Amino acid sequence: MEASFWDGKRAPGVVDSIEIKYDSAIDAIEKSFKQYADRPAFTCLGHTLTYQDMDVLSGAFASYLQNHTNLKPGDTVAVQMPNVLQYPVVVYGALRAGMRITNTNPMYTEREMLHQFNDSEAKALVCMDVFAHSVQNVKDKTGLENIIVTSAADLLPFVKRSLINFVMKKVKKAVPAYSLPEATSFLKALSLGKGKPFKDAHLSDPQDTIVLQYTGGTTGVAKGAELTNRNIVANMTMSQATIHQTTDDGKLIRGEGAVTAVAPLPLYHIYAFSMHMMTYFECGDHTLLIPNPRDIDGFIKSMLPHKVGVLVGLNTLFVSLMNNPNFKKIDFSHMYLTLSGGTALIEDTAKRWKQLTGCAITEGYGLTECSPTVSVNPSNGLEQLGSVGQAMPGCALKCIDAEGNDVAVGERGELCVKGPQVMKGYWKRPDATKDAFTEDGEWFRTGDVAIIAEDGFVRIVDRLKDMIIVSGFNVFPNEIEAVVADHPDVENCAVIGVPDEKSGEAVKLFIISSNPSLSVEEVKAFLKEKLTGYKMPRHIEFRDELPMTPVGKILRRELKDQEDAKRAQASAS
Repeated sequence: MEASFWDGKRAPGVVDSIEIKYDSAIDAIEKSFKQYADRPAFTCLGHTLTYQDMDVLSGAFASYLQNHTNLKPGDTVAVQMPNVLQYPVVVYGALRAGMRITNTNPMYTEREMLHQFNDSEAKALVCMDVFAHSVQNVKDKTGLENIIVTSAADLLPFVKRSLINFVMKKVKKAVPAYSLPEATSFLKALSLGKGKPFKDAHLSDPQDTIVLQYTGGTTGVAKGAELTNRNIVANMTMSQATIHQTTDDGKLIRGEGAVTAVAPLPLYHIYAFSMHMMTYFECGDHTLLIPNPRDIDGFIKSMLPHKVGVLVGLNTLFVSLMNNPNFKKIDFSHMYLTLSGGTALIEDTAKRWKQLTGCAITEGYGLTECSPTVSVNPSNGLEQLGSVGQAMPGCALKCIDAEGNDVAVGERGELCVKGPQVMKGYWKRPDATKDAFTEDGEWFRTGDVAIIAEDGFVRIVDRLKDMIIVSGFNVFPNEIEAVVADHPDVENCAVIGVPDEKSGEAVKLFIISSNPSLSVEEVKAFLKEKLTGYKMPRHIEFRDELPMTPVGKILRRELKDQEDAKRAQASAS
């Protein structure tokens, strides 16, 4: 049997190769400013900015950075905001001014903020006023020389801006008191740069690092993946090749003209950043920004006035939307693509979504280190449920065993990626970079266990580090979670391994249930015919909530830490 290296023929309607048209990300962005000037670019809180508006505003911010700060080309600018109109203005402006971006999770603790600001060598920070109090507490321990503070509605018309910002500060008390006398307001920065020229000083070489995207914080010290112009542009080009799929008669599935794409996932996450800030922007499409996707009523209300063509989300978000009675009021007649990534898509969720919207969910797979997309299912009716699709055009995949040898087609192994979207390396961490690639330095090791079929469709089995060994047998949490999720009373679940005297490890299952009466015995009876003995959960715990990342990925590491703390406390007593 052949080794599981795959770089073969994609599904019909999907191209097999790509042509990278730009040397730098900003070249693609500048093209869109000019080509689509009158089109809507981003909408948030009921207000829309056109591509021309984005050109003018980001140009003003670029001018401010160059002429009113001590920043130099190549310096790092940290961005710490939810999905608001200021986000793309700041990112495009900083890139135009020749700065490097590091996207910062607004929900970070002060310890995490301090690490990223210092590790990335950030010289400037643009943050929402909601988080300014934490910035005040850490700034003196960082190299930050410039701080720009913005409020939620700063780019809305005056009356609406004043009202929303007043409600946020005075009524909802959402902005903790802070003192940053050295900070500049975002609106003042725009005013200082308005109408004034800036030098074309962007990092223009294909190998220049333009984004430091931090990853791995849930399993240790967060590392900055160096994403270059070539990485970002390649991922954009690959993604466009997959969203511009055709039918058998050669017609574009997405139709002609601009598409409205909904962005509930945070732009500081590389998935949403790459899709909305690059892929759809270069196409001249319209992005609807959702600042708070946990507010499902507000989320749906934002979508109602629009003819939505694309929604980029993940399993937990799809479930929350479908459970809201107002979701059915949305006009789905223009929806041609629902993209899922970041965490496993549950089959029941996919079936319900198709019934409600008429649009199948297209599941993909990616990692921060790959800018992020690695594989995706076709969206022309040839998708395979339970699979994350085929390798992106221009990308190759293979699986290897523990010794680094290629495994046969259809066998489990660690998934490895080779392609122009793979990062340059980890910022200032040569040892970690070396460990992340195969010995020849050619293939990025994902840390995910996968199976590549003969037709190139990939199934992710689990994470290597999450694998549970029960009496010598390998148990993969994803497999058990998928079975448990089929129970009609289970809203969400997670599986981890816990120490066991007899078997080395045992399976522990955490459940969020919609039925308060659901019992451990009922769950075990449901699973008995579906799981072999060593895969059966030995411990089952019901929870009201599970620890998750901001994009809805369950943090198994945190569950393990909680279990370790319980055992340590029990031993001490």
